[in-house]
Amino acid sequence: MTTVRPVAARLIAVSQRVDVIAGRNERRDSLDQRWTGFLDACGLLPVAMPNTASPALAAAWLEAVAPAGILLTGGNDLAAYGGDAPERDAVEVLLIEHAVTRRVPLMAVCRGLQMLMHHFGAGLERVTGHAGTDHPVVLDDGATDTVNSYHNWSFTSVPPGFTAWATAPDGVVEAVRHDTLPLFGMLWHPERNAPYRAVDLDLVRRHFGGDR
Repeated sequence: MTTVRPVAARLIAVSQRVDVIAGRNERRDSLDQRWTGFLDACGLLPVAMPNTASPALAAAWLEAVAPAGILLTGGNDLAAYGGDAPERDAVEVLLIEHAVTRRVPLMAVCRGLQMLMHHFGAGLERVTGHAGTDHPVVLDDGATDTVNSYHNWSFTSVPPGFTAWATAPDGVVEAVRHDTLPLFGMLWHPERNAPYRAVDLDLVRRHFGGDR
């Protein structure tokens, strides 16, 4: 018999990438399946947020789901930097504003962190040597780590109210935290490591209050 684990209030709203399928004239929302396993390992239940063009529908979705946390995932360049998914940008802005006004914990990964920084006024710049590799980072307490890297855009300074939490040797900021709000972001992908790294599991559990 399958045991059903109670989920309590730990539903996490998860943003999705947009894949344009030209041959079928479709714009599909999609999410890497590895996120489901990673969030489950953190004691969290993901609920995929649709990339709707209707702000009213998106707001109604948030009220109905009432997520205990929000995750902005990777994929797609921002429309302001040549991306082709403006509807995703609009949905993620709504998610960020919901997190800020309701003080809901929000974590942003890769493109998600780029969106978070762009929303708060940081400029992005193209970087090299950060796609398809691992590299070291220095944390704000002086400790070091090695993380995966799959991004072509980043930033070297953070907006007011944020602190750089991890920095690469070339000065690229790899993770940030807000000084007073429950906002955190990283450019590496914790869901892509096999097995998952204990440090990433602990980080996400502590941020969202997972129970494992």
